[in-house]
Amino acid sequence: MLSTNFVLLIALAYVVILFALAFISERRARAGRDRLLRSPLVYTLSISVYCTSWTLFGAVGSAARNGLEFATIYLGPTLVFVGWWFLLRKLVRIGHAYRITSIADLISSRFGKSAVLGVLVTCIAVIAATPYIALQLKAVTASFEVFNLASDNSASTSIIADTDPGFWVALTMVLFTILFGTRNLDANEHNPGVVAAIAFEAIVKLFAILAVGLFVVFGIAGGVNEVFQLPTAERIIYDNELFGWRWINMMVLSAIAIVCLPRQFQITVVENSDENHLRTAAWAFPLYLFLISLFVLPIAIVGTALLPQGTNPDMFLLTLPLSADQNLLALLAFIGGFSSATSMVIVSSIALSIMVSNHIIVPLLLRMPRQNLNTSGDIKHLMLITRRISIAVILLLGYLYFHLSGESDALAAMGLIAFVGVAQFFPAMLGVLYWRNATTRGTIAGLSVGFILWIYTLFIPSLSEAGGALASLVEYGPWGIELLKPQALFGLEGMDPLVHSVFWSLGSNAALFVLVSVWTTHRPLEKLQSALFIDVFRNLVGSEAQVIHRHAAIKDLYKLTQRILGPAETHKLFEELTGGELILQQLPPLDAKGIATIERRLAGNIGASTAHALVSQIATGETISMDEIIKLVDETQQVVEYSHRLEQQSIQLQATADELRSANLRLHQLDARKDEFLSQVSHEVRTPMTSIRSFAELLLNNDTLSNEQSQRFIRIIHEESLRLTRLLDEILEMSHLEQGHLQIESTPINPETIIDRALETCHGLAEQHRVTLNSGERATVAQVRGDAERLYQVLINLLTNAVLYNTTPRPWVLVESRNTGSHYELDISDNGPGIADTEQVFEKFSRGSENAANQNGSGLGLAISRRLVQKMHGELAIVNSSNQGTRFRLRLPLVDENTNDP
Repeated sequence: MLSTNFVLLIALAYVVILFALAFISERRARAGRDRLLRSPLVYTLSISVYCTSWTLFGAVGSAARNGLEFATIYLGPTLVFVGWWFLLRKLVRIGHAYRITSIADLISSRFGKSAVLGVLVTCIAVIAATPYIALQLKAVTASFEVFNLASDNSASTSIIADTDPGFWVALTMVLFTILFGTRNLDANEHNPGVVAAIAFEAIVKLFAILAVGLFVVFGIAGGVNEVFQLPTAERIIYDNELFGWRWINMMVLSAIAIVCLPRQFQITVVENSDENHLRTAAWAFPLYLFLISLFVLPIAIVGTALLPQGTNPDMFLLTLPLSADQNLLALLAFIGGFSSATSMVIVSSIALSIMVSNHIIVPLLLRMPRQNLNTSGDIKHLMLITRRISIAVILLLGYLYFHLSGESDALAAMGLIAFVGVAQFFPAMLGVLYWRNATTRGTIAGLSVGFILWIYTLFIPSLSEAGGALASLVEYGPWGIELLKPQALFGLEGMDPLVHSVFWSLGSNAALFVLVSVWTTHRPLEKLQSALFIDVFRNLVGSEAQVIHRHAAIKDLYKLTQRILGPAETHKLFEELTGGELILQQLPPLDAKGIATIERRLAGNIGASTAHALVSQIATGETISMDEIIKLVDETQQVVEYSHRLEQQSIQLQATADELRSANLRLHQLDARKDEFLSQVSHEVRTPMTSIRSFAELLLNNDTLSNEQSQRFIRIIHEESLRLTRLLDEILEMSHLEQGHLQIESTPINPETIIDRALETCHGLAEQHRVTLNSGERATVAQVRGDAERLYQVLINLLTNAVLYNTTPRPWVLVESRNTGSHYELDISDNGPGIADTEQVFEKFSRGSENAANQNGSGLGLAISRRLVQKMHGELAIVNSSNQGTRFRLRLPLVDENTNDP
């Protein structure tokens, strides 16, 4: 059995490995050998800091208690990353363009670089992260306790038996984060050492849960089917509500958390080195979430079924291997949970320390009399110290919450408290990205009320399990007023506590954000920042110089910048601004464009609001031109409208191009059919002409012919002349139809008599080709308006084609007719080979099949027939065609017996 001392030593050794990996990565990055560190794979793995010890421990516990509800925590982020083009792409672009350092910097920058908003967002972020940090400490502490209980002599030999493991874990994380998370002052100068360590931990925790999952499913349960046949499977899967309000709330909260959690914003936006890495993360991160959650449900089912009742389900990942004497596997599971906890705490504390330092501590210190710009104090050194102190304080808060939160075993509940807290940023974030009319006052009102309601309805009740005054407050309400009970506010009882808190806090937040923004107006700087952020893809970086008119002495700006960036970087920056002539006393004051460049550069170190406040102390004559802002916004709107018009025109041009391509294809087809027709016509004309000429010459030059021979030759000449005449008549008739010169009669006729006449005419041709000519069900009485001879011509053409082109062993043709209300319908069917293109066959010079090319004909018959029917206000079409036959349908309007009109 593994001793607790050994587990502790392994944990410390693992931390040493992380130190070494982070150190080596830092050195490689400084040497310019950071290609792998800046790859989309490492970026995607670092985003997995989202998967904390909640995933390895709490998710299993959640599945054991609430079934498939745990999946919502992964479905939300999956949807966000699959749709990365909508939200993440714009966030990353803004982060790069305006050197955003944190989510507090993003929101405060958009709303006029408001210092108040920066402080408010920072306070909410720190308090919201506290339960999540406590969750990691609780998970690691519970892991040590599992090994402590499993060890036979733990009480006498464990180094930490009489101490608090959570304290040592917190202390270790403080040291690591300070050493590698505060090496660079510029938050935009990425932390390759930390990112490399986080990516490595992502691999470790994934490997750990997959290894334990495979062992549990195949080593303990005996297979996948066996897992789901256990008696606990049905209860866990089916006895819990799916797709209810809590399910929906958790999925929405997790989708919000993936962009609003400070650690996720730090990794996804601030640490992003290439916007195109999002394309890889869009599919690779959802795949990672799928793999890491793949065995959560099986582990929960097997643990609930096989472990003793009362076993903490959050620790199934450890207790299942230990129960099977798989100590090394249990150690791997512990390292996986330890990895996920350390990565979350490290990144969160870095992100929060930047926010606390930039938006609270440094602005306060700079306002003190001894910290003005005329002293020799080093602001860069001050910033580093404040960030390191902030890290220690933040982890101390998490440690305190860990002790104050009572003895609850449910890790998942602690994580969800943090999710609701950071969700308060989401309405403001949408305003940052997409709503021009969102105002600072609306954002402050929404965030403040949402934050207070979250504290009251969820955060305070989470601390009430320890008893005391808070427990009384939750149970009876303040001063015994039940209407104000935190978890049944204003009489809203019977609701899940999480859903209840989301309803009041996030709902009130969004409502006030919208209403107050509608009722208030922008300050000039707000309006400018709105245009810059919302239209970030227009590349408006530097446009603020056109709006904010100011000037400042280079010497003063150089002094300020040097105290933040250091001498070397400041010298390089000012050489670029002055064209290499850096003689401070001889250069004129820096213009608005140069000042804006310096302010934007400083914002990457100390945040936009603090940078703006410091630069404003030096710059003089600062004015904001509303005319320029309106012009900029109007230009933006014009570009949007112009882009929309271009898009519409592009769609129209594409449609026109498609029509032209289609017309061109038809022209090519028509030209090909015309060439085929001319070849056919020349052949058809040449054949009878050759016969006529040959037999005529025989009659003229041969006096020895008998009377019988002469008569036969004359008869052939006559038949060939008729054949030639028919061909010329068809061409002439088609020409008249197209030009509208062909006149046909329009009189009441009985189509049935014309059908009988056509059938009788074609009877001999059918016998000659051994085709059975059948007459099926027929209309008894019918009268249409048309031309009897032209209709007869159409029927002869249809019947002749059906007979001539039917090559089946037992060919037949069937004629049927009926009255259908206002129309007369005639169907001529056959069992021939069918027609491939049922519309093209009605075009001029077209043939219905390869067999048609072997028959005499011009390819005009069906084209003429359709036009003749149309002249009679009817329709001729193919309603069915396959390799088993073709059916032509002729429809003509019936004559109204009362008016004698169709």
